[in-house]
Parts: sequence; structure tokens; C-alpha cells
Amino acid sequence: MLHINENYLKLAAGYLFPEIGRRVNAYAANNPDADIIRLGIGDVVKGIPRPIVDAMKDAVEEMAHDESFQGYPPDQGQEWLREAIIKNDYENRGVHLDIDEIFVSDGAKCDSGNIQEIFGENCKIALTDPVYPVYCDSNVMAGRTGNSRDGQYEGLIYLPCTKENHFNPSLPKSRADVIYLCSPNNPTGTVMTREILKEWIAYAKNEKAVILFDAAYEGYITDSSIPHSIYEVEGASEVAIEFRSFSKSAGFTGIRCGYTVVPKEIFGYTAAGDAVDLHQLWARRHSTKFNGVAYPVQRGAEAVYSSEGATAIRALISFYLENAAIMRTELTKVGIQVYGGEHAPYLWLETPKNWDSWEFFDYLLENTHVVGTPGAGFGSAGEGYFRLSAFNHRDKIEEAMERISKLDLRKS
Repeated sequence: MLHINENYLKLAAGYLFPEIGRRVNAYAANNPDADIIRLGIGDVVKGIPRPIVDAMKDAVEEMAHDESFQGYPPDQGQEWLREAIIKNDYENRGVHLDIDEIFVSDGAKCDSGNIQEIFGENCKIALTDPVYPVYCDSNVMAGRTGNSRDGQYEGLIYLPCTKENHFNPSLPKSRADVIYLCSPNNPTGTVMTREILKEWIAYAKNEKAVILFDAAYEGYITDSSIPHSIYEVEGASEVAIEFRSFSKSAGFTGIRCGYTVVPKEIFGYTAAGDAVDLHQLWARRHSTKFNGVAYPVQRGAEAVYSSEGATAIRALISFYLENAAIMRTELTKVGIQVYGGEHAPYLWLETPKNWDSWEFFDYLLENTHVVGTPGAGFGSAGEGYFRLSAFNHRDKIEEAMERISKLDLRKS
């Protein structure tokens, strides 16, 4: 008899974004004339910059000729791409990395979900709440939790992020072995200062823990005092693994490329207490289970760092941040409390009139045909909040705000 991994049965009924899609599709089928504006899932809408597309086109042409054809890619990515990553994303911020500490992949989502495979089943996992669902669900699938009760899984350490703590979590009150942090944060759009990161690094050192730092949105940081990488803070290379993505900065959501940094200074421990280099474990996992990123995609990623590519990327990011600024202004005018949207493409709203987040989702969809993301989908501390994405065309953003402005959303 074939037995299944019953941990999957602990998962909530559906992953958040497919569930939103299901509800929106059902509404659209029943209301075919509705002009639906989607500000829910964080998918970019602007075309990939021309210098990057041209680099990929040239790479595709190379594949047609025997003398320039490229076969299986190197496990960790092409050296020229990893060198460009180190030079442009780290060295200019005073961070030194070795080339073999960079693992090019098909994006931060996969790596942040798969990294848990190199940790013991009995590790204690700490998550911010609200949280990007991948961090939680991947550990549920691996059997590190009990069942879900009142929106939280038994066995996980939840770190509430609320307006009272400015959406930055406090250190765990009990020991954590694996800590997921994200800055700029998805879903709240808030950032972690250098001082806050210092506290987490000190905690991880003291507990012999590891920080899994998701920096997928670092390109949106506009304050020079805010670290783009956790490695800008002293000691981080001894306790932190960092995830990066080209999706939201360079528009690679339809291409898929990112990378993970695993310094060789980070160690985990066997049951007998022997230290083991996490870099070698991830290298083995990566080479065993990952096919590598296609050559034309890696050439496109390399072009991100060219002078023309970098200029185009800055323009893309500025466009989406301008969208976010418009949204902050207009939502504030109608009495909605708004957080985020200054260093990230996401705005985190308090739901009006004491509605729960799915009630507000339904209300917005039915009355404005605007789609957002219910905060409850990111965890129990997300209840009472709602995420809107700035990833859309300017006319759609302005139209969505115009529709919302006509609603009576002020507290009675």
C-alpha cells in the first residue's frame, strides 16, 4: 500500500494566492462585464528592459551555432554572472564574498522553501507573523509542526509584527534554531534597521542558530541608512543565509532567476555536537536536485548589471514606488491607515469598520472590482490588515484609487 506524506494534510485548504485566484475567477464568471483591477499578487506589469532582452536574444542566437552552443549550465551558475553579482550587489557595500558562496537559482521562493531540507527535523522554527506563506508551509510539509489551531501551527515560534512594534518582531522568548526574516518585508512593506539586525545576529550567535534573510525587495530601499544586505552588519556571515531575486527589481517574474548566498562560516551541528559546514550541505542539495538556470536567462541577469541595464532597472523601481506613493496618498485621504509602500512595492492597510480581512476583500471586489490580499492569509497577526500591491500600470492604479475614494470607509 502506498502511503502519503501526511504532513501535507495539515496544510490550510489552499495556498493563499491560488485561493484568491479562485474567488476572483468565480466572481468574474458571474459578472462578465466587471472591469477587475488586480492589486493582489505581486506580479510586475512593465516589460523587461531592452538591454536585458537584447542580451537574452543574443544568447539564444548563440545556442544555434556549434561553436557557441551551451549545454548543461554549471551547478552554481555561470562564473561571469556570480562575479557580476559579487561586484555590484556586495563589494560596493563593503561586503566580501567568495564566488562559490553564490548559488544561482530560479528564484528566492524555491530556495527559501527548499533550504529547510538541510536542517534537522527537530529544529525549532521562528517565523514573523504575518509571514510569506512559503516559509511556514515548507516546514509543515517537512513535519516540523503539529496541526493548525486558531490559524497557527503547533510547534512553530510565532513573532508578531504589529503596529505597536512598528512591524518589527521582538526576539523569541524561547530558543529558536532557524529564524526567517524578510526586509523589506512581504507583506507589511516595512524595513529592518541596522540596529535591529545587530540584535538578531547577536541572538543567533548566542543560540547557535541560523537566520534565513529574504532580501528579494532590497532594490526598493530608498533610505541609505537601511542595509540592503544583512552582510552589511558585522557578524552576519557567521549566522545568516541570504536570498535574492531578479523578479521584482528587473521584471523577471516570467523568466525566473535569483540567487542564494551561503557563507562558508556558518555551521550546524550533529546530534553528537560535531560542527558541520552548511555551505557544503547546500552545495550537495543544490547539485543533486536543481537543474541550473538556462544560459539565455543568466545572460539576461548579467545584463542587469550593465550601465544601460542598471539605469533601466532604476526607472522600473521608481515607477512602482511612484505608484505606491499615489496609493498611500489617496488611501490616507479616505481615512484608511496605511503602512509600508515607502521602501517596498506593498502597502499594508488596516481594514476599515472593524471588518476582518476576507470581508474587506469581498467588499472591495464587489463594490470597486479591485482585488487585494487579505492579511489573514499571511498569518493570524495579519487579521485586520490588507495588502495592496503597487505592481500595475499607472492608469489602473489611478482608476483603482478613484473607485475606492467613492466608498465610505471612515470609522463610524
